[in-house]
Amino acid sequence: MAVQRIVADLRSASMAEATAFYTTVLGLRIVMDLGWIVTLADPERPEVQLSLMTEDATAPVVPVVSVEVTDVDASYRAARAAGAEIIHDLTDEPWGVRRFFVRDPSGHVLNILAHSRS
Repeated sequence: MAVQRIVADLRSASMAEATAFYTTVLGLRIVMDLGWIVTLADPERPEVQLSLMTEDATAPVVPVVSVEVTDVDASYRAARAAGAEIIHDLTDEPWGVRRFFVRDPSGHVLNILAHSRS
């Protein structure tokens, strides 16, 4: 299993205000908008991303970071074997990711995911 990318997830009370701030101040562009989550990216370097969230559609908390891995099932097994607290069980989400949430030793909630292969 390898990490493919890491994206900060920022909770926002106003998606419109937050999106306007990051697009105006940093020049980021919207690359995904599901209403409750908006992901922004640098137009010149699309791998440089930031997600804004008002809530999570299926999980009980907003994570602080999303970590895309090559094998989410292996990551899930490793987290369980380590005795880590699973916040949101391994799930195939309707927007095309397989993911779980886990709490790190400092209390941060991570969204560990892989994009579904079609």
